[in-house]
Amino acid sequence: MRSIWNGAISFGLVSIPIKLVNATENHSISFRQIHTADGGRIRYRKVCELEEKEVTAAEIGKAYEAADGTLIPITDEDLASLPLPTAKTIEIVAFVPASSIDPLQMDAAYYLSANGVPAVKPYTLLREALKRSEKVAVAKFALRGRERLGVLRVVDDVIAMHGLLWPDEIRSTEDVAPDAQVTVREAELDLADALMDTLGEVDLDSLHDDYRAAVEAMIAAKAEGGVVPEEVPAEPGGGKVIDLMAALENSVRVAKEARGEEGREVAEVTPIKGRKRAAAAPKPGGADTKKSTAAAKKTAPKKTAPKKSASGADKSTAGKSTATRSTTAKSTAKKTSATKSAATKSTATKSTTARSTTAGSAAEKSTAKKSTAKKATAKKRATA
Repeated sequence: MRSIWNGAISFGLVSIPIKLVNATENHSISFRQIHTADGGRIRYRKVCELEEKEVTAAEIGKAYEAADGTLIPITDEDLASLPLPTAKTIEIVAFVPASSIDPLQMDAAYYLSANGVPAVKPYTLLREALKRSEKVAVAKFALRGRERLGVLRVVDDVIAMHGLLWPDEIRSTEDVAPDAQVTVREAELDLADALMDTLGEVDLDSLHDDYRAAVEAMIAAKAEGGVVPEEVPAEPGGGKVIDLMAALENSVRVAKEARGEEGREVAEVTPIKGRKRAAAAPKPGGADTKKSTAAAKKTAPKKTAPKKSASGADKSTAGKSTATRSTTAKSTAKKTSATKSAATKSTATKSTTARSTTAGSAAEKSTAKKSTAKKATAKKRATA
């Protein structure tokens, strides 16, 4: 890279010869002015007002315009004679924490390169000292005819310098802040924090100038006589915010979709909804919702009762139990409960043994249900 300034860093009594190199470059697309009628190039020519003729660059000098319009000529010799100790020196005046530098003061950036072999050792010393102290160096230097303020910091293994604006060149924030007094709720702050967390961090190397790319594509298309790319409709946005909370919630949702997190969000929410549905739905073997589960449990054994009535007490009652089922609508509540089993007696007091025989086992299971519950269940089955 071509150096734009040669000088030295003044570090106390240590002098470090350096070369100043631009650390940034401008990729903006520049245009020329033309005459729209015929496409002719428009050029600016420097003309002397007194002689009304064009002059060359060698004939042009500097002057200061006073308040009354008088021009005071200033020569390069006049400027060179000024007592400017930083004309060829970057003079370090202090070492401060990086957080003490206001980003508003940041200006152009430069790389400082060691100029020659003798400069390598002191250059490395200053670089490592800055690294270990975790501070930056505030310096004064002169460039392009004026003294400037700068800050030196380490970037990789290179000392970089950022030009700083003088404090009096930073405008005050007075009359810029909103005049209206508003109150921000905690819920709004929480949503704003959620949006910030969702957007997260970004690799700056992945960001590109889409506008410049579109301009280059348009220029290439026009140069080849092709079709100019159509304008992509802008996504709806902006406008007046009616509901701040709704806007924040939608922003969080859109940001998650853009980052591909919508799938994970569904995966987290679905099981919660599933558990709620499972809690509300009747379980086949549970004790909740007696009406639905009891009916579901007792309807299935009806068909198997005649086949599994292997009780030694009374095998001949299988036919009677089948006949009793067909007449449950006309029988009393006690007789209906008796028809629940195919191998039990027809009395209401032994209905519990009938329930155990319908389960397909010879051993009887005792139940602790009240007689009122048995009657209600028998009535439902009778009506069915």
